[in-house]
Amino acid sequence: MLETTRAVRAAAVVTAVVALAVAFGIRAVAGGHLNSNGVLQQDSGTALYASAVYAGVVFLRPRMRPLLAGAWALGFCWAIEAFQLTGVPRRLSEYHILLRLIFGNAFDWTDVRWYPAGIVPLVVAHLAIRSRRRPRSTAAPR
Repeated sequence: MLETTRAVRAAAVVTAVVALAVAFGIRAVAGGHLNSNGVLQQDSGTALYASAVYAGVVFLRPRMRPLLAGAWALGFCWAIEAFQLTGVPRRLSEYHILLRLIFGNAFDWTDVRWYPAGIVPLVVAHLAIRSRRRPRSTAAPR
């Protein structure tokens, strides 16, 4: 099989690193610090966070179908968002900026809508790559 586990995992790591680098780059340029909360930083960060989560799912389960990996990533993102309703992430985010970046600190319906924006393009790309690499089945001889 051309799509090896090692290659898929390497692509997942690269995808996560690029998504996080772009997110942090936007925060650095637009806000000047990691804790900036402008609309651009917030919305792009949410979508790119979801992209990194998708990459994490693919890294952990490299043979998982892209649609299922996308569903898992979206479910995880939405679960974290719902977890914010408890107030626990707000308290955790007071301890370290990394905890704030991972868990957020307050529920936001806008985030719920932005998660798919970070996942869907990766699912589509993953489907396209898999379909190009999958060997064509040949018809049975008559």
